Formats: sequence, structure tokens, C-alpha cells
Amino acid sequence: MIKSLLRRFIVAVLRLEAVLVLRRYRPKIVAVTGSVGKTGAKNAIALSLRTTNAVRESPKSYNSEIGVPLAILGVSNAWHSPLGWSKNILHGLRLIIFRMPYPEWLVLEIGADRVGDIQSLGRWLRPDIAVLTNLPAVPAHVEFFPSPEALFAEKGALLSAVKLGGTIIVNEDDERVRMITDKLIAKKKLEKRKIVRIGRDQSSDIRVGHDYLSQDESGRPNGLVCKIDYEGHTIPLRLTQLYGPHQLYAILAGLAVGLAAGCPILTVTQALEGYAPPPGRGRLIEGIKGAWIFDDSYNASPAAMDAALEMLKSFPGGGRKIAVLGDMLELGAYAIDGHREIGKTAAKICELIITVGVRAKFIADGATEAGFAAKKLMHFDEPILAGQTLDHLLTANDIVLVKGSQAIRLERVVEEIMLHPEQKAFLLARQEPEWQNK
Repeated sequence: MIKSLLRRFIVAVLRLEAVLVLRRYRPKIVAVTGSVGKTGAKNAIALSLRTTNAVRESPKSYNSEIGVPLAILGVSNAWHSPLGWSKNILHGLRLIIFRMPYPEWLVLEIGADRVGDIQSLGRWLRPDIAVLTNLPAVPAHVEFFPSPEALFAEKGALLSAVKLGGTIIVNEDDERVRMITDKLIAKKKLEKRKIVRIGRDQSSDIRVGHDYLSQDESGRPNGLVCKIDYEGHTIPLRLTQLYGPHQLYAILAGLAVGLAAGCPILTVTQALEGYAPPPGRGRLIEGIKGAWIFDDSYNASPAAMDAALEMLKSFPGGGRKIAVLGDMLELGAYAIDGHREIGKTAAKICELIITVGVRAKFIADGATEAGFAAKKLMHFDEPILAGQTLDHLLTANDIVLVKGSQAIRLERVVEEIMLHPEQKAFLLARQEPEWQNK
């Protein structure tokens, strides 16, 4: 009870400070939401804007009722430290009382755990630009909503919170994003805002296509090559650190926001060619014994799992395709079927499937139902043992996809099989002391 009251007090104080800081410094705000792809889009947008502006983006996934104010104030989560929270509040007061250096642009990730979260944030945040990335049929965090449609509506609330004269950027390839956008247009809730549609669809204002995974002389993947069409111009891009077609949506979001902000298009595209996904979000890492690892261990949902498995499927070379798949959390009533469907998909792609966690057993069940051989299925309750076992099984040119929800800690699998574990602090997710002590 006391902890709950204290948390509410801290949230209220930080939110008030964030409101006052925004009024004092008047930065331009880009707010990014969706069920998949928020962090990648946020980072690409920040990279794009930074070509001509002073920018601050949300660190990690600071996207909640407490994370967004922390990002605005430029302070870190103090976790269980009363002294740390006191310092954060004092820093906010200094920003309000004294004129201090502050970014021209804020790029903020916006999440929704429960009904009303985004509506509440939108009332005081009032972004200049909003980006809606992706709304899969079974979205993450649906457990705490009465239905997927309720979650979709909550995400869409960010669009109507955009200031008059602002810009709304939506994924034209996503049918649920289109549905939410068109419904808000019909209700005249997006009037006097510019709507920019991005994607592969012919109706997109900024369209990507002609993409393929390039290889160097040795056959090693060398990143994606693609072309972007915009207002009659075709722009070629070479993205040496991206390997999955789904990752191109982050690039489109970055380009769309950069153009909306008035940044030169060539400057923005050159910057975006250097884009690298954050740790644990589709990075290619060298493994032991000449194997490769697709480290996508940061988090997971059915749509993100499907995209990661598609990326694994497209990987060239003659090695085995191996998937280490963990629990997907917060799916509520969709948990069992969601895991089973992933198992059926993985069975069509992989030579070996390793599952980790209680719910992941249903992935194995789905693979078995699809005819996958039982001898090629392995299950573990915790990640370190899974990684140690895989250590003995790997051979040259194997490609290993590692993906699961945060709580399953599958970065520990990657650590066991990566060639240079001494670089884990820079390459892997959840290397902060707060996570390491859990």
C-alpha cells in the first residue's frame, strides 16, 4: 500500500515537472507508438533529425506513464532508490527554475499497458509529429485490454493528440493501422494535420521496394539494399547493418520525420545508411565454431516472432537454421494459440528448435503438430542451460535465431554461444547492473 502510494506520488510529481519543462523550453515532439517496431523507428527518427538539430530520444524503452516524463527530464529510472528519485525530482526543479541547455527535438516512444494510458499522455504531451508503426492481429500487452480492438483504439488516440498543423505518419501496409487512421479521418479527428503514409503499398507517399539481402565475396550477408520512391524521385540505399525486410519500416519512419522537419533529403538518407538496430533487436553477431547469431532477444510478440523467423528463412548459406524461442508474455487468452502458431511456422523453416520457458512448450507442441521431428526439438526451463547445450551442437555456418520476451532473458543464450563474449556489454541487451542482479 505504502509503495503504491509512493509510486503514484513520484509519477504525479515527475509528470507535473515534465509538463512545466515542455512549457518552458517548447521543444518539437515526435511521439512513436504501435505494437511492434517502436524502438527501431524511434532510433531511426532521432538519427534523421540529428543531422540538423539537437535531439534527445527516449532511452531504451522509456514509454510508460513514468518513462515518458523521465525521458523529457533527461534522467534515468532510479528503480528502488529513494535517493535516486529525489535527485531526479531536484533535477526537474532545476530545469524549471533555471534556464539550462535543452534539446530542440524530443523523440519519445509511447506505450500502452492499460486502457487510457495514451489518452492520458496525449492530453499534456501534444506532439508535433506522431508515428503509428504496426498493429498485428495479436498485439503485445493485449492481456490488459478487453480486446485487441480496444488496444488498437488506444494506440490510435496518439494521432488525434497531434497539434493542429502537425504531421501524422502511418504504416500503409498494416490493415489495422489503415483502419484506425481512416476511422479517425471519418470522425474528423485528424483535420488540419498532414497525413503521410509509408510502406510498400502503391498508395504510400514514401515507398520502399526492390530490396534484397546482399552478400560479400565469401557469401556472408552484407545488409539490405533497397530503393525508396518519394515525390517522383528514386533513392537507392545500402543498409549494411539490417538483414530483415521488416526493419525497413524504421528507415521509412526516420525518412518521413526528417522530411516533415525540413531536413535535406540527401543528408537524411546518408545518415540512415549508418543506422544499426539496438542490442537484442535483430543484430547479426558472430558465433562460436563459425556459426552466426540473429540476436533478437530483446522482446517478443507473435508478429515480431513471425518477422524474425522470416528473416531467418531468408538467410543465405548452407548451414542449419536453428531457432531458440522463448515465452511471449502478456498475450492473455491468446497465449496458447499464439505460441502454437509460432511453432507451426518455425517447423517449416528450422532444422532444430529449442524452446525456453513454461509457455514456450506450446511452441514445441505447434511444431510437433506440423510434423516436426521430436528428436529435433529441445526444451529448457532456463536460458543458460539452453545456451550451454547449444554450445556443443553448433557447427560451421549454422545460423541461430534467438528471440523471446524480456523476462525469459534469452540474451544469456547469446552470451553462451557468441564468439566474443568480452564484447557483451556493447552487443547484448540488458547488460545494466539492475538487470544483471535479477
